Amino acid sequence: MTKEFRHDFDKLKRLPPYSLGEVIALMRAARRAGEDIVDLGMGNPDMPSPPHVVDKIAEAALNPKNHRYSESRGIPNLRASITEWYDRRHGVKLDPDGEAIAVIGAKEGFSHFVLMTVGPGDVVLCQDPAYPIHQYSVIIAGGDLRSVPLTEDTDFIDNLNIAIKRTWPKPKVLVISFPANPTTQVVDLAFFERIIAFAKENDLMVLHDFAYAEIAFDGYKPPSILEVPGAMDVAIEFTSLSKSHSLAGWRVGFACGNREMVGALARIKSYLDYGMPQAIQIGAISALRGPQDVVDRNVQEYKERRDALIDGLGQPGEGMWKIDKPLGTMFVWAKIPERFVHLGSLEFSKMLLKEAKVAVSAGIGFGETGEGHVRFALVENKHRIRQAVRGIRSFLREFEQ
Repeated sequence: MTKEFRHDFDKLKRLPPYSLGEVIALMRAARRAGEDIVDLGMGNPDMPSPPHVVDKIAEAALNPKNHRYSESRGIPNLRASITEWYDRRHGVKLDPDGEAIAVIGAKEGFSHFVLMTVGPGDVVLCQDPAYPIHQYSVIIAGGDLRSVPLTEDTDFIDNLNIAIKRTWPKPKVLVISFPANPTTQVVDLAFFERIIAFAKENDLMVLHDFAYAEIAFDGYKPPSILEVPGAMDVAIEFTSLSKSHSLAGWRVGFACGNREMVGALARIKSYLDYGMPQAIQIGAISALRGPQDVVDRNVQEYKERRDALIDGLGQPGEGMWKIDKPLGTMFVWAKIPERFVHLGSLEFSKMLLKEAKVAVSAGIGFGETGEGHVRFALVENKHRIRQAVRGIRSFLREFEQ
């Protein structure tokens, strides 16, 4: 008789169920059954990469010099182009040799930094709702996660002060992200000044996910936390070219900030990877130093999609769903219509999929404070978004009768 072996994966046991996966599974089943589902769930950019960047990657891929292992920190010219971007966009001067590092997408850099710096017994404060890896990376690292509510009707810094007073042992890290995914909330430089003062007063490292650095509308320009005097003492910022330059599948990002924190990330990456393929790094240089009109086009397209969704759902009449327009990100964060609140965000998302043929992300999947909301990802063209609007309004009308 063959002995059955059972393996214990303690870290997997600590991870909560991935509720966003339920809607994804239902969507795939519906599509297999032949249903036309408009997928506004996962934030997977659909716009093509810039031709000049793809051409540069293809050209570099043919050069045998780029077939070897690369540098986990990023090749020197890429790190230099990263610091040039910071200087050009935010007036922040950085040392490319010690204050900037290339990462295989912001998600990889962020999660590996947490793995390097957080361990059992370390307390991490994280805004809630949050992009899932902000929370899950702490759990994977064995740290103690403390969620801090990020809501429209409370002051986040006040909530941080309350959390500090109620937390023992003393927190080690603060995780934030603005413009925020999923809530789309934006902040000004004065907010970051308060964050840096709070961090210094409480001896915290600040991890800022700046993935939507260039996706902003209606005259708003997202500030970098590194613009704050003294931020380099306590902060590291993670940025991505996935959305701004449509390079999601190429996995291009970077981290910049405090020299010791960047050094810690460089150290763990030296054990775990050899960096992005060199041809992609060369393409990333072309993205950062080349024409930036692609960013403007992408932002305009996301704005038009935002308007098509929100203006369409907000038209007076039966099936109206009024939603505020965000100033940043490629998402729309919406309160569930009052008559559906009792269902909860996950069941409401399932209803939208079944009845309106539209997939969205349930707010509960981003933390407890996300309950009562859903997130739309603006990853389908305007024609498909208008189709989604018609399906949702028809579904809402049925429940008004």
